[in-house]
Amino acid sequence: MADHEILSRVTGLRVKPNPDDQRLTANMTGVDHTGAAVETCVPVEQSLTLFLNGQEIVTAMTIGDYPEDLAVGYFLNQGMLRPDDTITGIDYDEELSVVVVRTVRKTDYEEKLRKKTQTSGCAQGTAFGDLMDVIEGIQLPTCELRTSWLYRLTQTINTIPSLYLAAGAMHGAVLCWQDEPLLYMEDVGRHNAVDKIAGYMHRHDIPAGDKIFYTTGRLTSEMIIKTVRMGIPILISRSGFTAWGVELARQAGLTLIGRARGKRFLALAGHERIVFDQSLEFVPEESQRHRRKAAGNDA
Repeated sequence: MADHEILSRVTGLRVKPNPDDQRLTANMTGVDHTGAAVETCVPVEQSLTLFLNGQEIVTAMTIGDYPEDLAVGYFLNQGMLRPDDTITGIDYDEELSVVVVRTVRKTDYEEKLRKKTQTSGCAQGTAFGDLMDVIEGIQLPTCELRTSWLYRLTQTINTIPSLYLAAGAMHGAVLCWQDEPLLYMEDVGRHNAVDKIAGYMHRHDIPAGDKIFYTTGRLTSEMIIKTVRMGIPILISRSGFTAWGVELARQAGLTLIGRARGKRFLALAGHERIVFDQSLEFVPEESQRHRRKAAGNDA
């Protein structure tokens, strides 16, 4: 893909990473393997406490951008906020690092909070309630994934200026339509990046049934459950799978594609949606400059 094509796709993003935002990174000094003094850029990490109405639900570790979207997306993906709930207000106090989401419906999740599962997500992901509720009886929309879209998406996403490329130690999540990235969010934990996308979609009435979801993280049960709950039928990652994640994707009818790097990918669920319309002869390998850590392992 030519540079001007990639630039036009990046320009069309509604939300994209901002590596120039000095609030999200910090410069640190140290020494390298030779003992030489070095200065490097690293992401910040801060706590954010989420309240639903008057109840404190969780404290998340996050880079701190899009706190309102993170809160709404988290509650949606936990099943604490219903898609048809009327949100009357979202109050963010930057000094206290608190977000309060208020709804017309009265909520009380004491029982659900007691049923807690520590997930495999980075930065200590936590899921509340019965993880399998969302999978049972789900019917995801019918759509297709053309391999020409997949290859253009992965190349575009890998070359978008990002906090990962600037500072590392970051996961990304991207909402796409066909071969166009629409929303790109990053965070220190992949579940935070996903929740921010979910919250933005809900707050801006973006439909999910014709979308593709891309993540840089592993395809674990948590990622499958969040994607299914969002109603997105296709999930792609440059990283690998877990066995339970694959099993859940098959049960839900989710198209699950991992290890998507350069010419290669592997589909372990929902491959009937894939249309092989791209000749591999014209697909470039992933460049060394934009290669993430998962190019060498299933990060």
